[in-house]
Amino acid sequence: MKTTLLVMTLNEIDGMKAIMPRIKREWVDQIIVVDGGSTDGTIEWAKEQGYQVYVQKKRGFRHAYEEVMPLIEGDVIVTFSPDGNSVAEILPDLIAKMREGYDMVIASRYLGPAKSADDDIVTGFGNWLFTKTVNLLHGGKYTDVMVIYRAYKKQLAYDLELMGDSAFALPEKLFGTKISWEPLLSCRAAKRKLKIAEIPGDEPPRIGGERKLQVLRWGAAYYFQFLREVVWWK
Repeated sequence: MKTTLLVMTLNEIDGMKAIMPRIKREWVDQIIVVDGGSTDGTIEWAKEQGYQVYVQKKRGFRHAYEEVMPLIEGDVIVTFSPDGNSVAEILPDLIAKMREGYDMVIASRYLGPAKSADDDIVTGFGNWLFTKTVNLLHGGKYTDVMVIYRAYKKQLAYDLELMGDSAFALPEKLFGTKISWEPLLSCRAAKRKLKIAEIPGDEPPRIGGERKLQVLRWGAAYYFQFLREVVWWK
């Protein structure tokens, strides 16, 4: 089983300098820094450190994933945020759990002793609501359906039809935003009754940069997807 770590960046130079040295390169088979067009030196620093860098052409996380897919050599993808929110040291635990035969393993911020230092009242409630909704409507057993920090088989992007615009165009148009595919990945993996596990994973405070969360627009778009999935995708 080969693994590819996708490090998702947009003006995260402070976080990159603090977090990336904590990731041992032998933990994975490939590391790609996927950048959304940084202007703060993130791209240059990553290249100086010898990382493979891909600068996406279209705005939005899902476009970044789709564009970089042909460069991914691993059978398993690990998506990672270098802004401080993802704990580097549990990366080997995610991969080890995948080796037990799971289709996806999530670093849950709400499992066991794990906690989020980045949540506020609104985002904490939203994450709880989204998770309960997916569990109730789609048969999930999650504690965290939203988090970026997770490992999953590359093939799921195709099997669960995450590639392309069909599942995203309408909610993005309705709510005037660009969304990622982690929530829908969680939803459709539950609907397909795939083998899914979670491990505890704290979410520390972010390091530098700017918080890019569009709470209301993203929340509305994702909730629309969860409701539509009841009848829209089999």
